[in-house]
Amino acid sequence: MGGRTFEGELGQYLSDPQTRRTWSLAAQDGIISTAGILLGFTGAGASEGTLVVAGTAAIVAGMLTAGGAKWSETAAEREAQLGAIEHERSELREQPDAERAELIDYYEEKGLGEDLATEVADELMVRSPLKASLEREHGILRLISRAEVVISGIGSALAFGLGAAVPFAIAYYLPVSIEMWVIVFSVLLSLSLISIVGARAGHMDVSRTILRTLLVASVTIVVSYLVGQIAF
Repeated sequence: MGGRTFEGELGQYLSDPQTRRTWSLAAQDGIISTAGILLGFTGAGASEGTLVVAGTAAIVAGMLTAGGAKWSETAAEREAQLGAIEHERSELREQPDAERAELIDYYEEKGLGEDLATEVADELMVRSPLKASLEREHGILRLISRAEVVISGIGSALAFGLGAAVPFAIAYYLPVSIEMWVIVFSVLLSLSLISIVGARAGHMDVSRTILRTLLVASVTIVVSYLVGQIAF
């Protein structure tokens, strides 16, 4: 489970469909949360300077939160895997016969006959007993590397920032008098495009994914704007 390079880890991570789905979700969060904050300030009658400050703060805080949360999640998963590895090593060292028997039962439950299940289990106990035990008891096919922990956090932070840049750029370059509806339109359009990418990467229904995303965005936008108007 070792011997992998950082470049190899990065290439594998970038080519993983789950990665693209995770990043699309982070980008969606960036778009929705930043647009909600900007429209809330717009509803309160904020000036262009205030919108820029609010948008900048939202992007910075959001990137740190998204990246930190993903880093923490991946690091915790790696720690759990390392704990499982140590446990299985101890079990294989102290109770090899029991582990073999459990492995035979595992393959019999998968549909193999007793003789074939025994043959497969014996072969795995010789070639890679630890990997076989980890897959059987914990569903671990590979160990998350330190590089992947770092890459996952940085990737989520960047994806959030790129998504947040859509409403922020509009608020920065357009006058307050016309930017609200442009922000709304651009947010819904960009969310639709990102939802398509995420749905296809995650092998999900595209139309349902778009509908869910736009529903969340619409509620966030309306509530944020109304809160701004009510508060001020």
